[in-house]
Amino acid sequence: MLLPTLAEPTAREAVRFGAEVLTFRELADAARAVAGRLGGARRVAVWATPSLRTCLGVVGALVGGAAVVPVNPKIGERELAHILADSAPELVLAAPGDVLPAPLAALGRVDVDPAQRVAGALPAEPDAEEPAFIVYTSGTTGPPKGVLMPRRAIAANLDALAAAWAWTADDVLVHALPLFHVHGLIAGVLGPLRHGGGVRHLGRFDSAAVAAELAGPATMLFGVPTMYHRLAADCEADPALGEQVGRARLLVSGSAALPAADHARITKATGQQVVERYGLTETLMNTSTLLGDRRPGTVGAPLDGVEVRVVDEAGEPLADPDAIGEIEVRGPNLFLGYLNRPDATAAAMRDGWFRTGDMAVREPDGYLRVVGRKATDLIKSGGYKIGAGEIENALLEHPGVAEVAVTGEPDDDLGERVVAWVVAAGARPPAEELADHVARLLSPHKRPRVVRYLDSLPRNDMGKVTKRALSA
Repeated sequence: MLLPTLAEPTAREAVRFGAEVLTFRELADAARAVAGRLGGARRVAVWATPSLRTCLGVVGALVGGAAVVPVNPKIGERELAHILADSAPELVLAAPGDVLPAPLAALGRVDVDPAQRVAGALPAEPDAEEPAFIVYTSGTTGPPKGVLMPRRAIAANLDALAAAWAWTADDVLVHALPLFHVHGLIAGVLGPLRHGGGVRHLGRFDSAAVAAELAGPATMLFGVPTMYHRLAADCEADPALGEQVGRARLLVSGSAALPAADHARITKATGQQVVERYGLTETLMNTSTLLGDRRPGTVGAPLDGVEVRVVDEAGEPLADPDAIGEIEVRGPNLFLGYLNRPDATAAAMRDGWFRTGDMAVREPDGYLRVVGRKATDLIKSGGYKIGAGEIENALLEHPGVAEVAVTGEPDDDLGERVVAWVVAAGARPPAEELADHVARLLSPHKRPRVVRYLDSLPRNDMGKVTKRALSA
């Protein structure tokens, strides 16, 4: 069962958004009410604002056996039109008063009201291979693809995370992640609900609010590197915040690599070592650093039941521990395929292994060190394969660099040259100084040949730098 805590619910708090709270018993009754209003719909869109009603709408749809299509409230017209045409949801779930774009407003609407409750037994659990979510993820070209995520993958992956992180009903999670991505919605909402500890969502990230929760009932924080960068700065400025955050049992970072410099800052300011994990929409979470070995610069070892390998361009596992290759994944955490895209599904698979497009080095003990995306972060320069991520981490160790992204661009001599896009921490350091800094820490062929200064880096909703915008 995907959410066993709803079968025999208790009066323990399940979901909190500010002053709005539902216990597990109230959530079960309210979810039954939502499920009863679906009219047998098999696919429903959810207007995924950071709210209690989004959580309830998603849980109610899952209880009712429908597949959920989460929709980003900031979505553009063209992308929304594509998602609706591709997934063909029969209904849209939203909070009363939410003003929806015209294409969504044209669907049958269910207003999600936590006050509406229906007691009794839950509906029969759908088959484990039935899709629970259709989450749209952007590729390198073309419109977003709908990832069919089965209930089986979610249950298996959340249990693997529980084993890796000793996650139990005694844990309360706090976060401020968006609820239209797998990080915030599946790991960050369904995870606590499956394991019984509950979730407190802040609506928006705020260091003081995070610290207050961790000084109270919350034991775990999920965040992305941008959040931890801000949290480190705020804890350095106010040691009382650092003391509160230091009471957490677990700080987890994902969705992008957390720079080593921010690892060190968080540890110094709070006494806590951040756990990094690695996952994708198609696979959920694949690896995590171990609680006893939270090694900065890596995303750890495979979770229980998940197989990971690093291969060359022919698909052969790499024997050289220092060689960069593509990560491939196999296990019960895998998606069913891309909706309406058998061609893309076939291209993403190799003999049962999912080809992630992420490049990494696998250390001798099995820990993975991700160096970037194959399409944007693997730079082939002067006969060398260079991972953008390790250059970014090296540059972030320079006191004059606040933020950085590294890309490659065509070069007549080298094939590609390394380009650093830098947000300075105060006065802009000379480009030659930054190049020498990288050459000293890594090796001369990895130094940036070009340094371009920006006031800020372009980022998406999850805080990831959109490197294609830089190249454009």
